[in-house]
Amino acid sequence: MKGSTYGRAIAALLIAAFLFGATFVVIKSAVEDVGPLSFVAWRFLLGTVLLAAFAIPTGGLIWRHGSLAGVALFAGYAFQTAGLQHTSASNSALITGLYVVITPFLASAFSRRAPSGWTVGGAALSFAGLILLTETYGLRVERGDLLTLGCALAFALHIVLLARFARHHPVVPFTTVQLAVTSGLAFALAFIAEGPGLPPSSVWGALLLTGLAISAGAFLLQIWAQTIVGPTTAAVIVATESVFGVATAWIVLDERLGSAGFVGAALIVVSVVIVILKQRDPTSVVAESVTPAH
Repeated sequence: MKGSTYGRAIAALLIAAFLFGATFVVIKSAVEDVGPLSFVAWRFLLGTVLLAAFAIPTGGLIWRHGSLAGVALFAGYAFQTAGLQHTSASNSALITGLYVVITPFLASAFSRRAPSGWTVGGAALSFAGLILLTETYGLRVERGDLLTLGCALAFALHIVLLARFARHHPVVPFTTVQLAVTSGLAFALAFIAEGPGLPPSSVWGALLLTGLAISAGAFLLQIWAQTIVGPTTAAVIVATESVFGVATAWIVLDERLGSAGFVGAALIVVSVVIVILKQRDPTSVVAESVTPAH
């Protein structure tokens, strides 16, 4: 029975990773018809409502901590969604995954200690991978890739904040606050930058998929499975979302990586796995295993 439960947890994480990876293709198509901030606003409103059905957050502390983490989460998704207007779904999936590599450097800066050699080595691998991934443009990273790097930085900050705050709160209501803050900020900025109005009917399928099946459904799979297999295994398996992102972009959008791009993608994935496995800060690994930043 114990083995079958463990197997189901692994399967749940793989399903979650696939769903997280598939979002890049879905969002890439959706932002052709709707503004990126509006998409983020409606997506996370749906996710908030569904998670709130499981646990309504109460108390001032959870709202204070959740709001701080929610600002970083909003920044990550705003940069990611805007970046998808200007870069491929494959690049977005791989560059977003660099938040795992960036996180230990931010954590080291906050704690005023030097990062480990494994972290530095992983960062060097990921940098080499990024150069190869964008080989079409030489060493000049395009606008969409830069926006997605901003996403990775914001998600890394989000992990650092989770490592500090999440242990004080139950996961689901704490995440509900973060999704609510993300949605509220996106609605406010979308009203200013993109104007009011409902999204067109062409994107509601994408909103339902990303808001309900992924932001809430896949996340619930992720946090359940993490309690069975542990945070390190969960973080490593969920990190395969970038591989699923590239695969779905290949199948659905006919995006192709060149030979250098494949090598760069492999270096990025390897660097992410190395950093997770060699992470010295266990609270960061726990945070990575339950973050909604995917």
